[in-house]
Amino acid sequence: MSLPQADVGNAPAEGRITDEAVTAARAMIGLHLRPEGPYLQDATADTLRNWCNGIGDLNPLYRDPGYASGTRYGTLLGHPMFPMAFGWLGRTRWGLPGVHGFYAGNDWELFRHVRPGDRITAIERVVGVEEKESKFSGRLVLQYVEASYYNQRGELVARALGTCTRHERKAARETGKYKEIVQHEYTDEERDRIDMMVLDEPKNIRGANVRYWEDVQEGEELPTIARGPLSLMDTMGFLVGCGRGHTHGVVLQAAVKHPGHFFRNPEAGGGVEYTGIGHHRESVAKEVGVPGTYDYGPQRSSWMCSLVTNWMGDAGVIKRVRTEMRRFNIMGDTTFCKGKVVRKYVKDKTGLVDIELAAENQRGELTTPGIATVALPSRDVRLPAFLDGSGVDLELPVTR
Repeated sequence: MSLPQADVGNAPAEGRITDEAVTAARAMIGLHLRPEGPYLQDATADTLRNWCNGIGDLNPLYRDPGYASGTRYGTLLGHPMFPMAFGWLGRTRWGLPGVHGFYAGNDWELFRHVRPGDRITAIERVVGVEEKESKFSGRLVLQYVEASYYNQRGELVARALGTCTRHERKAARETGKYKEIVQHEYTDEERDRIDMMVLDEPKNIRGANVRYWEDVQEGEELPTIARGPLSLMDTMGFLVGCGRGHTHGVVLQAAVKHPGHFFRNPEAGGGVEYTGIGHHRESVAKEVGVPGTYDYGPQRSSWMCSLVTNWMGDAGVIKRVRTEMRRFNIMGDTTFCKGKVVRKYVKDKTGLVDIELAAENQRGELTTPGIATVALPSRDVRLPAFLDGSGVDLELPVTR
């Protein structure tokens, strides 16, 4: 084996998007990948609570065993996005070597709850490759992966479509699409407003107060939640909540095996860091055209899910949540998660509502559009009661 120093560069690799690289990536469609991780595979009261800590979720159904034991479920439930902690979906682990990747969003369909004692496994496969042009970096590639999550009984817990965008670092850096963006300076009044929204959030958690399908109106707005101003505590806390942490020999072994995803950072005395360290190092973020350190996409997706679970109450079941990362959320930004009911209907003998999701930052820019589908109990006795989403098939196409 060659020396690691000869393989791992002193800066993130500057890979190119070539016709040959795209063809090679497309040839991987249909292949089953070795899932990243696993990180948090076993559901316990501790891992479920720790996940909630990492996304700032305060719902007692997902974090307080005493409260949860008195609900219709009789036990603590995992936050619907907990399977994400097995291994983030849509990661840049296949094809296009040395080309930078960003999490671009995901589309989750939920079937069963995760409960303490469950052990999660996953099957991940490549399902699509698409080329596009962007103002951020010119030529880009969209990669789609699908992950199916199962519990130890072989029951399908969730299926998720993950999307990743691949950009040439040099092109993104030189285009400078976001170079005029600077960290926001808040007035005392702005900061006080955000603080009160965060502190008042528990008042809007529906909990045991059943929300019936008949009582929901199209056009109804969900109580907005705030996440921010984004700090290093927030991004590092998300890593802790996911059970992610690679150090020393674990990092070096990975770097020797996949040198294009790691580099020896002069800011760390030549210590090996993953190319995604731009979430925490401003200099690395700017090397790929981002104006500063920024949040994790799976973290933001989970915030949007919490907006919905707060609103629907313990008796509701979130069936689908789709989010798309449209703009960067940099340090100091605040994300206001909003939702509006846009459709009511019955499918598979279940009352469903579709919710339009939208996250905006303090500049008023839309950063994260999306959609959610929620199953709610009905007063119509012809519609059966349910505990999870396994009885509803949304008939979603593989790529969408």
